[in-house]
Formats: sequence, C-alpha cells, structure tokens
Amino acid sequence: MPQIFASIGTNINRKKHLSLALSQLHQRFGPLSLSPVYRSEAVGFEGDDFYNMVAGFESDDSIETINQCFKSIEKQAGRDHTSPKFSDRTLDIDLLNYGDHICQTPIVLPRDEITYHAFVLLPLCDVAPHWIHPVKRVSIKQLWQNFDKPGQQLEKINDPIDMTVFTQAVSNNHLSDQTNSNNSESINQESGNKEPINKEPQYD
Repeated sequence: MPQIFASIGTNINRKKHLSLALSQLHQRFGPLSLSPVYRSEAVGFEGDDFYNMVAGFESDDSIETINQCFKSIEKQAGRDHTSPKFSDRTLDIDLLNYGDHICQTPIVLPRDEITYHAFVLLPLCDVAPHWIHPVKRVSIKQLWQNFDKPGQQLEKINDPIDMTVFTQAVSNNHLSDQTNSNNSESINQESGNKEPINKEPQYD
C-alpha cells in the first residue's frame, strides 16, 4: 500500500483540534507515525502561532477519497473553507504525497509546501528522513540539511497532548477516552515545554 504523509496545522484551540485530527485519522487509517509538534508563526497574516506536525500511515484508498476524508475532519473542527487563504485555522490537514506518485490532478502531489515551509519539512523529516522526494530525487533529510533554517524559526513543543494511543492498533475505548480528555483542556494551558530548534534533527 502507498505510504501517505499528512501535514496538520491549527492555531485555534490547538490541543483540542490536534487531538480531533489524530483521533479521526487513527480511527480511519489505523496506527500512525507521528512527528513531534512544532510551534510556528502565522504566515501571510497577523494571527496566533500555529501548532504543526506530520502524520504518516498506509492506505490503498484513492487520492480523492483520502483528500475528502481530510476535508471532512476539517469540517468537524469547524473549518470555514470560504475564509481567506491566509487566515486563522481551526484545523488544516494537507495531503503531502501518495507514495511516489507525481500528479497535477486532482491535486498537486507531492505537495509544493514540502520544499519551502519549515513547518512541513522538519516534521516530515522526523517521520520519514530517508523517503526520496519523487521530483527532487533527494531524501527528505537532505532537503532539510540544505534548508534555510534561520529564515523560518520553529519551536518544538514537548508533549502538548498524549499521542501514544494514536501509534497503536485502534481501540475504541482508548480512542474515546483520549479524545474526551484532550478536548477538555483549556486553550489557556497550551504553552507546553518549548524547545528552540537551532540545529537539524539527529538520526542513527
């Protein structure tokens, strides 16, 4: 089955909406490979900082089906798809790739943002450092090594939510408990433990 990577971002009720996204993806696609969560500044508009991460999973669903699933989850989070491109987001889930498939329709894959947004590239590097970008023909780790890191600062947020359950086989009881627990947290408790990103991640 194709290996899929999805970029997840939110700057409204961030813990709640990260938890919603991961629980829905986990329930739909099974165990997830998850990056750490990073804080990044809003791009293109004045707004609260975003939480960003990448989730990976395998699926033989079509590109259209997976993308529609992402849009449905965004809708559950109250996403207004008529709002301006550069604006606050309850939840943004973007399909980054479909295995090594290259296409322009129904959407552009691999997604262009992989190569020019640190908040996409770094968490993808955490999850899949050795995946070869099918257009650039270099690994994600190499792309990150060559990236202009000082130009886009990120902060690693240590354990803003408990993500362990989402990396395991689906258990409806655990899923419900995790979602309810995380959704009850206040937006005022979102600060977490911040770790500045000033060097590339280390891999064995």
